[in-house]
Amino acid sequence: MTAEAAAPALRLRLAERGVDLRLLLLAPAVIVVLALFIYPFIFGIQLSLSPQRFNNPLDNYRSFFSDPYYFSSLSNTLAIAVPATFVNVVAAVPIAVRMRRAFRGRRLLAAALVVPVSLGTVFLADGMLNVLGPAGWLNKALLGIGLIDDPIRLTNNWWGVFLSLVVSGFPFAFLLMLAYASGIDPSLESAAATLGASRGQRFRYVIFPLLLPGAAVTLCLNFVMAFSVFPSAVLLGDPSGSSRVLALIAYQEAQERLDPSMGSAVAMLLAASQLVFVVLVLGARSLLYRGPASGGKG
Repeated sequence: MTAEAAAPALRLRLAERGVDLRLLLLAPAVIVVLALFIYPFIFGIQLSLSPQRFNNPLDNYRSFFSDPYYFSSLSNTLAIAVPATFVNVVAAVPIAVRMRRAFRGRRLLAAALVVPVSLGTVFLADGMLNVLGPAGWLNKALLGIGLIDDPIRLTNNWWGVFLSLVVSGFPFAFLLMLAYASGIDPSLESAAATLGASRGQRFRYVIFPLLLPGAAVTLCLNFVMAFSVFPSAVLLGDPSGSSRVLALIAYQEAQERLDPSMGSAVAMLLAASQLVFVVLVLGARSLLYRGPASGGKG
């Protein structure tokens, strides 16, 4: 049997067993995931269960939940990330729905909305300090026209971190929601209008259910970004108070106190919190809507 004849025969035999050789194209991606995500995650779990300051493998976690200094970082992170995430997604939905239709200046407006994506975290923080700081442009303008007597504190506190997450996270939420909204067949809305549905009813009963799967995914991705906030919490927040977040605690333990075991435990709790949020959101989505994932145009 020649090599040319043997090759198809081999493919047929493998196909009969459910083996598709084209799956080998996934090998590079699988290797990258294993090397950059799975192995570090497993190593982090193992390291967190080998405490330097304690004897029991779970003592790092016990110390975290029993110490108010550590545990408050979890509530601080949630108090910043959850509101910022919902603000980003709720603001992105109506804008994305409106911008799925062509109008004059659409491209210019879309470019303006995604400009913060091109800004680095440090550059963004520096700009916000110049605009929103006690001696920033906003306070100078408000003081100049007599609306306030003392500068408004919008930096070096909770508000500074929250606003930075909104500015940096909204473009991602907007781009994702625009992609989902653009995939909705316009004829569905036209059919509802023909049947007498108002604009609000068309959004509630046609557009929103089709956007719900995309909104849930956008909510999860935006939360993961916001929950791991670190530079903004240091540059624009109060690291010793309201912006003492989990990522900052993990860094302090691993790099300043030279306890990578405790730092890994905090990092594992950060990952677990993100996973819980994602599971809750996706579970709520499946309860609220069981239709198709999208209303594609064809």
